[in-house]
Amino acid sequence: MLAVADSDSYLKWAACLLGDLPEGCVTELVVVRTPIAPSPEQIAAAVSGTRAEGPPPVLSARSVRRLAERTRPDVILVACTGPVVDVLVAEVLDGLRPRPVFVSGLPGISVPATEKAWLFRSGCDLFVVHSEREVAEFAGIAARFGGGGELGLARLPFLRPEAGAGGGNRVVFATQAKVPRERERREGILLSLAELAARRPDLDVVVKLRALEGERQTHNERHHYQRLWREMGEPGRLTFAAGSMREQLERAAGFVTVSSTAALEAIAMGVPSLVLRDFGVSAEMINLVFEGSDLLGTLEELARGDFRTASAAWCAANYFHPAGRDDWTGLLAGLVAGPRVPARSLLDGPEHAAARRRARLRVEVPPKMLRAGYRAKRRMRRYLKALT
Repeated sequence: MLAVADSDSYLKWAACLLGDLPEGCVTELVVVRTPIAPSPEQIAAAVSGTRAEGPPPVLSARSVRRLAERTRPDVILVACTGPVVDVLVAEVLDGLRPRPVFVSGLPGISVPATEKAWLFRSGCDLFVVHSEREVAEFAGIAARFGGGGELGLARLPFLRPEAGAGGGNRVVFATQAKVPRERERREGILLSLAELAARRPDLDVVVKLRALEGERQTHNERHHYQRLWREMGEPGRLTFAAGSMREQLERAAGFVTVSSTAALEAIAMGVPSLVLRDFGVSAEMINLVFEGSDLLGTLEELARGDFRTASAAWCAANYFHPAGRDDWTGLLAGLVAGPRVPARSLLDGPEHAAARRRARLRVEVPPKMLRAGYRAKRRMRRYLKALT
């Protein structure tokens, strides 16, 4: 199996998923060069604790194609953001002989299931999701739209209940790039964390960042927490850290987030947790899945250090199903053995050609050159607007 990732979160997911394959499988992991490709530090953190033999190389799309032609993998795991999955499968890796089985999936919480996620991955033969609820929701989308291949269930590969935390003196806040977007709301979170640190001098309160300032990540972050804290005058005692989430949780006495998948890691390791509901519980806030989990709480409860344990019934329905329910490797083996009808992408029509061209630029043009082109395009638009 050749696994291709394009960002930090997808790289971590791919590296862990490869580790769940049966003994004897030969695997290779690479990063495709895009504007959101992870830094060397992010790459090291993503593969830490996995079976990956050293940091994977960052390759151009053409180099990925040449690698696939040379090694002729039975399976290609396309662990990338939606538009990149689509353009890699439909164009960059199209025409490989023999045709490999294309596998894709999502690296975290995918409730509610979205039509876009299915459409972008509809050219893949196997779509891996991580809870019974996700299987049911994506099956409903597949029934409406058609296209795509099999839906496979796999427990999120970085959830390891047996590796419980030993208890510590650290409270970990896992940031999320997309939510909340507003500066004021982010400031409110930081102030509540600082209040907790002031009330509990025995605790180290850590803001766990997905990326340091200047590093790229899966989603853009307008108000980076570390920069925001500095602009606020650092009104309290907080520590900012990047790197491995698991290492942070191994020393955690409490965990808090707005919607990060790291909440599932904390649950798996037995760390008391809190999912903030001050900004709403909705699909837009990416925390709808936590309804009924007993983890939803407020900034006031955060300041008091009021963490709690997830409901056992919720865990069984969401991401903590018995390992015997996983079927993705069995489905994959059947697809490799064949015969099979290749999945049909729903984005092959001429109305999607322009979007594919833009996605292809992201994987073929060096990021610095691409960003320079975007800046020039914005300047030209401003100039033309000023003339009208």
